[in-house]
Amino acid sequence: MALRVIGIDPGLTRCGIGVVDVGADRRAALVHVSVVRTPPGMPLEERLRLIGESIDAVIAQFSPQQLALERVFAQLNVSTVMGTAQASGVAMYVAAQRGLSVTLHTPTEVKLAITGYGGADKKQVGAMVARVLRLAEAPKPADAADACALAVCAAWKGVAPRADRADSASEPGTATVSSLTPAQEAWRSAEKSVGARRLKL
Repeated sequence: MALRVIGIDPGLTRCGIGVVDVGADRRAALVHVSVVRTPPGMPLEERLRLIGESIDAVIAQFSPQQLALERVFAQLNVSTVMGTAQASGVAMYVAAQRGLSVTLHTPTEVKLAITGYGGADKKQVGAMVARVLRLAEAPKPADAADACALAVCAAWKGVAPRADRADSASEPGTATVSSLTPAQEAWRSAEKSVGARRLKL
């Protein structure tokens, strides 16, 4: 059964929303993508209400099982980080109201999951989102692609590999064929590396 995740790229002016399905084989499919736009001249409380209602409407329509959100980091631009944090709070509130679990992901974590490289730029992320979701082009604007990337990242972490995608062959010298993309393989390798380090602690 597929895991359905809604990804939110939080922002006051543009808030990206992406919903994806990921199967047991970790293949992802786009269900919905959109961007909520609010004008800077609108009162803050009205901007947040519009963002919250839009996220809630998507959840009501597509019934995701989980919400993935970008973790907010401090930036030099205080007004930008404040707006991002406020939009994030609204998204988490809506998720709680709908009974959805929320996972937070750093930009580096998402880039590593999608592209295999934590320093990838937005163009590279968009290109890999299109490839992973088998789209002709990346969702636009970048906020939409980022929301899809968040959803895929969270879904890949939540979907266990199938037994027939074993990491090693059952017989010595037997090659294992994997259907994972290079980005997925990089993500699984990173997960194993972190797990191994934790065991040594």
